[in-house]
Amino acid sequence: MSKQITVRLPDEIVEFIDRLVDDKLAPSRATVVARAMERERRRDLAAKDAAILAALSEHQGPDGARDDLDELASYAGSTPLTDLD
Repeated sequence: MSKQITVRLPDEIVEFIDRLVDDKLAPSRATVVARAMERERRRDLAAKDAAILAALSEHQGPDGARDDLDELASYAGSTPLTDLD
């Protein structure tokens, strides 16, 4: 589904959009605007993902190991291995 909206753009931007359409690089003005908005949406999502990863890396030790797994690693390291047979 799509909705029609009205936007006001600077003349230079409209000229650029029209040039893309005239040069057959896009089928319509709407396509150019939709592509730009989709790129912006993906950029916004990537920025949010980067912020999440940055927050996670703050909880990692200097070697990249997560601090919350240190206790598990200590326990696993001190647990004797048993024969699986």
